[in-house]
Amino acid sequence: MDLNTVQEVRDARRHYVWLPGDAWLGGGTYLFSEPQPHIRRLIDLSRTGWEPLRITADDSLEIAATCTIAQLSRFPKPARWAAAPLFEQCCRAFLASWKIWNMATFGGNLCNSLPAGPMISLAAALDGTCLLRDQAGSMRTVRVADFVVGAGRNVLQRGELLRSVTLPARVLAGRTAFRQASLYGLGRSGALVIGTLDPVDGSLTITVSASTVRPVRVWFPPSPNAAAVREAVDHAVAPDEWFDDIHGLPAWRRHMTLRYAEEIRRELAAPAGCAPASCAHPHCAHPDSAPTEEAGR
Repeated sequence: MDLNTVQEVRDARRHYVWLPGDAWLGGGTYLFSEPQPHIRRLIDLSRTGWEPLRITADDSLEIAATCTIAQLSRFPKPARWAAAPLFEQCCRAFLASWKIWNMATFGGNLCNSLPAGPMISLAAALDGTCLLRDQAGSMRTVRVADFVVGAGRNVLQRGELLRSVTLPARVLAGRTAFRQASLYGLGRSGALVIGTLDPVDGSLTITVSASTVRPVRVWFPPSPNAAAVREAVDHAVAPDEWFDDIHGLPAWRRHMTLRYAEEIRRELAAPAGCAPASCAHPHCAHPDSAPTEEAGR
């Protein structure tokens, strides 16, 4: 879509003063998808030259805001990262067109702050930290789980920029479990739940997104039981934080979230390599045997 109110496009590498009507331009897949009558100038980040993905000295992963979904998907993940499969699972949660896949950016997905944003799900589940830069060049860090504060809302201040997100090595080394629900076969995520198992102390973290207006992380000591997981997840999400739109009613989203949280608890409680649908281990069970509740409750 043409943005007929835009009067100028500026290179982000050159000096500029942030003005009313300015907007950052990354991949542009959201900006050019609908009218933006309030925008007068675009500050283009495409030529910043930021390295899309970089493994740091301590084996953490730094993802530039301008990294595309295609680059993240293709990036060779080290075999030592047990969490490696989660990257592709979240990338595929886009169900994106060729254009979105190759142009949409990691940072744009976070900054749009939509409940169904799968890069938010990925980064929050892996305990990512955002690096933010203001117009004066000052930097500050914010956990991804705290960056998004509501549907379409985040903590960015006027003219502030998301520079990168860093995922810590310790979480990358842990096992993960992924569950996603949509009302339609190729529909937007109505519930996306991710579990991560700490490789050192065995603690479990469950991250809820898509079903809620913001990502919610719940930590458990090793080997929590089903009742503890259900109670903690349900308590962590306030009644008015279950998202409500055409892609799912709050009651259904809550139902699927609690169901998936229990499935994830069982999966990560089992030894690595188990196939829950067929394994005889007591913690393993076919998903259909997980406790559920009435969706309209």
